[in-house]
Amino acid sequence: MCMRKRGRIKYPKIKTWHLLVVLVPLLFLDATLLRLDHVRMTELRDAVLAADEAEDDEEIMRTLEELKKFVFSNIVINVIDDNGAQRIIFGTGPFYLEHQYARAANEALKRAEEQIGSDSNPNGNIYALASQVCQPQAISHGWAWNDANYINCMMTEIQKYPAADDLPDRIIASLPSTELYRKDYASPIFVLTFSGVMLLITAIIIVVIFIRAIGWIILRLSLLFV
Repeated sequence: MCMRKRGRIKYPKIKTWHLLVVLVPLLFLDATLLRLDHVRMTELRDAVLAADEAEDDEEIMRTLEELKKFVFSNIVINVIDDNGAQRIIFGTGPFYLEHQYARAANEALKRAEEQIGSDSNPNGNIYALASQVCQPQAISHGWAWNDANYINCMMTEIQKYPAADDLPDRIIASLPSTELYRKDYASPIFVLTFSGVMLLITAIIIVVIFIRAIGWIILRLSLLFV
């Protein structure tokens, strides 16, 4: 609404309480939009983990690409556990493709087994001999192939044979790095989406209210010395 007075246009003055009235629903809207972005990120991340559990490498790549595209183009606020402390970050936080790593590690161990079995050793295939001792223990105790107890058992048995001093290092070196299967995508702090625009408007209103509050305090203090 505007009025003409003496040939000039006068706009109604926006008071601080007007800004406060607008700010309250804006804060709720911002929280809702950020929550929706977080939920969408969680859904996409869960789709990646589901594809990993299903051992579908093509689906893993597709869902990872979809997750990256969303995170890189939206403001995603997340809370992660950092050594027992809660920390706020922008992005997915670290997650792991455990099943894909397990498959890759299993293939690497099989290749190591074949290499060890082909090595010339007076005791024959010492990897197979160690497996004969450790596999029954693994079955009885419920150890997985990559369980630390099973690996320690294998290393102990292998080292009992001559010319096996460097085999544990060779086996460990054949395993892929876990960092290759660790994913952590960071989102921008600000981007021109609907959520970003609403956050920008909210920030501007907060700054204006803060400046006016400082001005009011300075004015009151100056009146005390008049």
